[in-house]
Amino acid sequence: MRVSGSILLPILSILFFSISLITSKSNSPLDNFLQCLPTHFRNPSKPIADAIYTPTNPSFQSVYEIHAYNLRVLTQANATLKPMAIIAALHESHAQATIFCAKRFGLQIRLRSGGHDYEGLSFVSSVPFVILDLSNLRSIKIDMASETAWVQAGATTGELYYRIAEKSKVHAFPAGVCTTLGIGGHFTGGGYGPMIRKFGLSIDNVIDAQLIDANGRIFNRKSMGEDVFWAIRGGGGTSFGAILSWKIKLVRVPAKVTVFEVKKTLEQGATNLVYKWLQVAHKLDRDIFIRITPVAIMGNGKANNTVQVSFIGHFLGQTDGLLKLVHVSFPELGLQRNDCLEMSWIESTLYWAGFPNGTSTDILLNRVPQSKVFFKTKSDYIKHIIPKSGLKTLWKIMMKIESIWIQMNPYGGRMAEISESETAFAHRAGNLYKVQYTVHWSEESSEATKKYVGWIRKLYTKMAPYVSSRPREAFINYRDLDIGSNGSNNTDFAIAKVYGAKYFKSNFLRLSRVKAIVDPDNFFKNEQSIPPFPSFKSK
Repeated sequence: MRVSGSILLPILSILFFSISLITSKSNSPLDNFLQCLPTHFRNPSKPIADAIYTPTNPSFQSVYEIHAYNLRVLTQANATLKPMAIIAALHESHAQATIFCAKRFGLQIRLRSGGHDYEGLSFVSSVPFVILDLSNLRSIKIDMASETAWVQAGATTGELYYRIAEKSKVHAFPAGVCTTLGIGGHFTGGGYGPMIRKFGLSIDNVIDAQLIDANGRIFNRKSMGEDVFWAIRGGGGTSFGAILSWKIKLVRVPAKVTVFEVKKTLEQGATNLVYKWLQVAHKLDRDIFIRITPVAIMGNGKANNTVQVSFIGHFLGQTDGLLKLVHVSFPELGLQRNDCLEMSWIESTLYWAGFPNGTSTDILLNRVPQSKVFFKTKSDYIKHIIPKSGLKTLWKIMMKIESIWIQMNPYGGRMAEISESETAFAHRAGNLYKVQYTVHWSEESSEATKKYVGWIRKLYTKMAPYVSSRPREAFINYRDLDIGSNGSNNTDFAIAKVYGAKYFKSNFLRLSRVKAIVDPDNFFKNEQSIPPFPSFKSK
């Protein structure tokens, strides 16, 4: 019996559809994801196959580890929390396809540019996930006529500084002292450095951005809207999408700047000097930035332990001008001409990064940290002068702990002039100093991790009477899961409000409302991400 074509075609169509459906269902989410990638947002000149790394690829482990900065997190991740695949995007279309396909097939995505997330949330998760690595997207296009630049998320701070200096000796950009920071993540948390009192944060000098949403679409400032542009400047951009690039406004600096360092131990009067510094550093001329870095010095036996405090300074001008200002406002420092070094701004970035004087600026092009350590960091904000008794408590604890260092950075100047609602970064006027506590170690064992993390938590507890409270504020670029966290795949709003208030203060609620508009399904998430505001999400 013959079957007519008019009957056969519908039957075949149903058959092929059924086979396709069965095949799709039989494939793993990863297989479906990988098959999806080359079929969306294609760019023939940049095939996405060249950007895909799975565990069977011989380069997978090295690609995974090269931008994983904290060995404490990496050691744990290598055991249980590694990605199913890494897409090291070579073109913006690769980032678009990765996001689109991950969402379509139910895979979580983690975004990474420089790998400096202190808790490793850019490269670990307890649920099946893929990494979208943006480190290869690192174009820097500078337009000196408008004194602006477009900088892709994968560029490092060192590369940005180097490219600016290629174009001008009297332009700069205010950002971090570490030269291997990925621009993508650094800016989304605020971005600060030794020019903070003059020019504010990195985000205070950002004028546009490109963002990929959960559907793979690219938006700029105009098309994303001012609410989203507000949120990604200081709100931790990975909650809202993938930052592709930032447009920044360059700042003008003198042809010569001055840096200096003065060191004092407790026996040399460091306590009195730090107490005076606390009173004046946030009120100095805004061209002056003086950070203090106390470190414990271990002697022969605990009775001989001490603390040495380094007063490290940066002045936008030459030595004569610096000495005049410091001798009037902070004469107790005893700053002398031979403590000071005059250099170009680009050379000062090497000084702050800890490179020896005379190091070639070419080292700024090194994109990977020279060494990696196990570490744990916590942060605080100081709103009132710490009494000498508080400083003595701090020194006492430090002298009991090995391998700990602290940084205290002054605010004031431009930081005190910007409203806490101007951007998502809320730690503005009223904050005198930002504090970073870091403990580091080299022993690769769970016992060592427990010991050192326990020490820094004890120090953090002891500092509570001297820092901000209700909430005890924290800096998101010094990410700390101790202050509250959700599971890898569950963003509970009540829990998020706790860490959200510490990172963003009252800006948290506005951030959650923006999240509900731009990513209502909460595709972009991690253990400390912004959840959609509940009433918005339900609509």
